[in-house]
Amino acid sequence: MNSSQKILVVEDDRKLSGLISKSLSDEGFRPQAVHDGETALRLVSEKKYDAVVLDIMLPGTDGFDVLESMRRSGNSTPVIVLTARDALGDRIRGLDSGADDYIVKPFSFAELLARIRAVIRRTGDASAEVLEYGGVRMDLVKRKVSREGENVELTAREFDLLEYFLRNHEQVLTRGMILQGVWGYQFDGMSNVVDVYVNYLRNKIDADWDEKLLQTVRGVGYVMRRESEE
Repeated sequence: MNSSQKILVVEDDRKLSGLISKSLSDEGFRPQAVHDGETALRLVSEKKYDAVVLDIMLPGTDGFDVLESMRRSGNSTPVIVLTARDALGDRIRGLDSGADDYIVKPFSFAELLARIRAVIRRTGDASAEVLEYGGVRMDLVKRKVSREGENVELTAREFDLLEYFLRNHEQVLTRGMILQGVWGYQFDGMSNVVDVYVNYLRNKIDADWDEKLLQTVRGVGYVMRRESEE
């Protein structure tokens, strides 16, 4: 994901909060951790975040109160409720209070990361109908792609991969990040599916142009970057 994307982690378990923050940092996010509802409310009123990971059982002002206060004030930042309370009534209250998603502890960090990416796509850049970079233009509604005005025919998976690169242009992406973001599962260290599809995509959007946008970062992964930006 884009390194400018800021995530507020509201979790009173400091060990878990640290683990969540480290996982987010490892995936290119900028997390900020707080441990009580009052501080969370102050921060969301003062700063802009791309998403909030919100525990329900907080000291003092609980997560439901934080969420309801945010929505009453018109704050539409995506919120993923993270809690050990798995009763149906709690899930319904969380969603009715304005949560964008709900995850019950214990949970998989890979699942949490995937859901964070999903809510950001739905509520953030995904609201755009057209993505453009380096002469590549992607119409998300008509599902059409062109480079320098010339149509490019892509398969559904190639389209999804290009969309991921366009949304994260100029950021170095590991194979694991790409696999998670496009295919929805973690990199197992063995699969070469990312390399195969990047090559497919290169043949369609780079091969006929002097400037190559999809660049390999040796030992790390790939980046969509204009050669003038290197």
